Amino acid sequence: MAAPKGNQFWKARSKHGRNPIFAKPDDLWEVAEQYFEWVEANPIKTTFYRGKVFDNPVEIPRAMTEKGLCIFLGISRETWNQYKNNDDFSDITTCVGDIIFTQKFEGAAVELFNPSIIARDLGLTDKQEVKQELTALDPQELAAKVAGIFALAEQRKRKAQENGS
Repeated sequence: MAAPKGNQFWKARSKHGRNPIFAKPDDLWEVAEQYFEWVEANPIKTTFYRGKVFDNPVEIPRAMTEKGLCIFLGISRETWNQYKNNDDFSDITTCVGDIIFTQKFEGAAVELFNPSIIARDLGLTDKQEVKQELTALDPQELAAKVAGIFALAEQRKRKAQENGS
């Protein structure tokens, strides 16, 4: 049987939503440290590394990621972002983000990780600004340039025909 229309049973609830997984910042920090230790203790095993094929698997370091951390913590990225926006947790989440950034950056700097992939992941790009001023040509000048291009194309066409015959 459905609740009667117009009921306000929901107001009787003591709280809304589930309890947060991490009640205190120290709880989050403790599990984040476990993730860091897990990353160090679980390198990736592969038989192909830096363009070489190995008979036996070699161990290469595993890069830390926020997504990997979320999987390890058992939370969604949205939940992680809520912790980041919570004033009580912002110092911890900032520190965790800095550790992850530094591990990837330094790993890429010594080519433990693919530098171009890590640079893109970290938002590091080599930007060059190209400025070009466009000037308007008067119609007669534009017509002369176009006629010159057509004349050059016609010359090349005739030359090709002479060499091909």
